[in-house]
Amino acid sequence: MEKKYDQDRYILKLYITGRSPRAERAIANLKRLCKDELEGCYELEIIDVLEHPELAENDRILATPTLIKQLPPPLRRVIGDLSNRDKVLLGLDVRPRDERAQEEENP
Repeated sequence: MEKKYDQDRYILKLYITGRSPRAERAIANLKRLCKDELEGCYELEIIDVLEHPELAENDRILATPTLIKQLPPPLRRVIGDLSNRDKVLLGLDVRPRDERAQEEENP
């Protein structure tokens, strides 16, 4: 039997290298975006490649910060400090909350 997943649940991994200013910016930007756009429907794991190099190797991380959206499919990656909100939403294939709300009001 095929395992079903929640289409509205996002599984995200953010790979960083230490606690550099760039990593801190990426974390803050991502947390803000998740709060604004995905509140209540996401899981976020922050992975420091210095502490867990094997996880970075398994996910083929070549640069940090790198954000991976594992679910829902397709798998997506966004590299950088995640400061360009529209680019991150597009990269993750997430429509802004206000667009989703409008669609629900006017099917």
